[in-house]
Amino acid sequence: MIMSYRAIVFVVMIATPSDVQVERNIIREVVYKWNSANSHPRKIVLLPVGWETHSTPLIGDRPQEIINAQVLKDSDLLVAVFWTRLGTPTGKAGSGTVEEINEHIKAGKPALIYFSSAPVRLESVNEEQYAALKEFKEECKKRGLIETYDSTIEFHEKLYHHLSMTINKHPYFQNAGPAIDNKEPGNQPQKLNLPTLSREAIALLHEATQDQQGIVLKLAVMGGPYIQTNGKNFVEPNNPRSRATWEGVIKELCQHDLLEPRGSKGQVFGVTRLGYEIAPLLLTA
Repeated sequence: MIMSYRAIVFVVMIATPSDVQVERNIIREVVYKWNSANSHPRKIVLLPVGWETHSTPLIGDRPQEIINAQVLKDSDLLVAVFWTRLGTPTGKAGSGTVEEINEHIKAGKPALIYFSSAPVRLESVNEEQYAALKEFKEECKKRGLIETYDSTIEFHEKLYHHLSMTINKHPYFQNAGPAIDNKEPGNQPQKLNLPTLSREAIALLHEATQDQQGIVLKLAVMGGPYIQTNGKNFVEPNNPRSRATWEGVIKELCQHDLLEPRGSKGQVFGVTRLGYEIAPLLLTA
C-alpha cells in the first residue's frame, strides 16, 4: 500500500495466463472506471499493475520469484482470470498465475478469481493445459468462491460489482482505511510529491497508461506529423501550433521521468513505472 497526501493508493495485481489478453485490458478499464467514480469522494486510488508493465530485467533468481518481489509483494488485491490455459509451471506451482494467487492469499490479501466459459475453437486448445486448468478450478472450488462468465461484457459488469464490494466490505481494506486519518506524528501518510503538469500532459499520460503496450508514438508521415497512443492521435492535421504543443508535452513528461525514450530515433516513448503510479493520482488531484 502506498500513501499520498491526497489519497490512499491500493495496488491491483493483474494475474492471467496468455490467452486472456482482452480480459487483462478490461481489468484496467474497470479499475479506471472505479477511480473516476470513487477516487475523489473516497480518497482512494486503485493502481492496476502487471508483470509486463511493472517488472524490470534482473538475473539471480527464478523469473517468477523476481516478479513476486517486484510486483506481487506490494499488491493489495489480486484479480486472476483463466480461460483455456493454466500457464507455464514455475517449479513451485502449476503456473506463474497460480503461484501469484497462492502467495497473495498466503499474505492474507484478497483475490478475485474468474473462469471464462466463452466458446473456443477446439483445435486451438492444448489438451494438457486444459486438463491442468480443470484440476486447478476444482481445487479453487474447495478453497473458496470463484466466479464464471460467458462474455467479456458480463466479465466487465461482474468485476466492477465485485471490485466495489471488496473495497467497501473486505476487512483488509476496512483495516487500512483509518490510517489516513491517524493524527499520531509517527503514523502520518507518506507524502508523494506530485509534479505540476499541464492539462495536455495529464491527458496524454492517462491515455498512454491505457495503451496495451504503454507506448507513445511520435512520427512524421505523408499526411503530416502525429503523436499517437492507445489508437488516438493528439495532433490536429495542418496545425503547426498543435504539433508544437504535443511535442512539448512529450518533453514535459520525459523531464518528470513519466515517459522514457525507447530506441535512439526519438520516435517511440514508453510509460515508466513512476508514470503508471502517478497517472491515477493526477486525475484526482
